[in-house]
Amino acid sequence: MKFVIQRVSEASVEVAGKTVGAIGTGYMVLIGVGQGDTRTEADKLIKKMIGLRIFPDEQGKINLSLKDVEGGLLLISQFTLYADCRKGNRPSFVNAGDPKTAEELYEYIIAECKKSVPVVEKGVFGAKMKVSLCNEGPFTILLES
Repeated sequence: MKFVIQRVSEASVEVAGKTVGAIGTGYMVLIGVGQGDTRTEADKLIKKMIGLRIFPDEQGKINLSLKDVEGGLLLISQFTLYADCRKGNRPSFVNAGDPKTAEELYEYIIAECKKSVPVVEKGVFGAKMKVSLCNEGPFTILLES
């Protein structure tokens, strides 16, 4: 499982010309589910993500968590995080999780995040999406199981 976390001042996702999710300060997270990933791995990454202290405090020191800044989450499914480009020029996605399991884990992650984060928005699994964001920093972190 992979989470690409971007610290944002704002982010949104659009499907078929309609905004389906938007946040202000927080994290826009691309979520990739791989073959064999489980809820246990998701729980570990969720705990780590929510506990990250990557927002600046009053002195500008990177010391505050999502909860400290009352930030939101925008969670986007992204199977292309499992692209294998080692051979040729056309990526292979054989390491991505099967769509049924990936969607179940994606929905599980959303539900678990809602238990501790007041604002959790999402994209549409499997849809063609347009994602817009203002990455603050820029600050991007990759978490992998």
